[in-house]
Amino acid sequence: MSMNGIDISRWQAGINLAAVPCEFVVIKATEGTTYVNPYCDQHFRQAAELGKKLGVYHFAGGGNAAAEAEYFVRNIRGYIGKAILVLDFEIQNMENGAIWSKQWLDRVYELTRVKPLIYMSNYMANHLDWNAVASAGYPMWNAYYYAYGTPMGYNPDAPLPQKLGPWGGALLYQYTSEGRLPGYNGYLDLDVFYGDSGDWDRYAREEGSVEPPLPDPVPQPQPTITYRIKRGDTLSKIAVRYGTTVAVLAQLNGIANPNRIYVGQVIRIPVDSSGPVQPTYYVVKRGDTLSGIAARFGTTYQRLMQLNGIRNPNLIYVGQRLRIN
Repeated sequence: MSMNGIDISRWQAGINLAAVPCEFVVIKATEGTTYVNPYCDQHFRQAAELGKKLGVYHFAGGGNAAAEAEYFVRNIRGYIGKAILVLDFEIQNMENGAIWSKQWLDRVYELTRVKPLIYMSNYMANHLDWNAVASAGYPMWNAYYYAYGTPMGYNPDAPLPQKLGPWGGALLYQYTSEGRLPGYNGYLDLDVFYGDSGDWDRYAREEGSVEPPLPDPVPQPQPTITYRIKRGDTLSKIAVRYGTTVAVLAQLNGIANPNRIYVGQVIRIPVDSSGPVQPTYYVVKRGDTLSGIAARFGTTYQRLMQLNGIRNPNLIYVGQRLRIN
């Protein structure tokens, strides 16, 4: 499960978010202790009216970390609880950048009770020691342009870089600055969020606030694959091969006589057992453990370790994307 979206600043003044397809919008709000994006509120209100998921970010100026955090919070006070909060850290020559960033993140968390994210290039993620930031539960938004110089549309399956610092995964991924989308005559940063709208809301919500009850689940059709009948096939052989029954196959495909199938016939097969399945992913949240995630999905933590190349089951991070099956 993932969501496609964009991040914007004053350079996108006049963008019509009603015309640009996006599930979320992250907007620059402040920089240092003197700059406020004059279009931030306009963009925020328009996106909110359209039902988009929202985020606001502060561009690190490298001054006093606490003062910059307080400046950011003063200017986004009305957005708290409605948007994810982000520190955009891009100061490559700052030796104590990880320490500075944690001071900013801690201060914003102290003031808002919302756990901020930190945005950085993939180079930055592997250039400084971010262990204290990752272990404190601040998720990473990674920026890495895997096809630089190639304009593109959304690609939620854009390949993440292999090395992601101590996080081992990213919650958000900015994979191009040369995005082209309908409704906007220019390049856009394109991003993928590894989660659904409920996950986004949980990262935006103030700690301790009550989560609204979930609606009753909507029944979903059983996933299927298609299979072309070959010489020598019988419905019973196919049923055994894919862990289902002749009755299920006959009903699913409207076959009146299970003994009458023909070479070249295409049938549908449910994939809820030994048949091929689409991989399921889960984004680690605050308070999760590998054994708890395994129990939730009816598997074992050893299987999750094997699927995700995890050596120590006690070392998983908020924002880490785990394959479940």
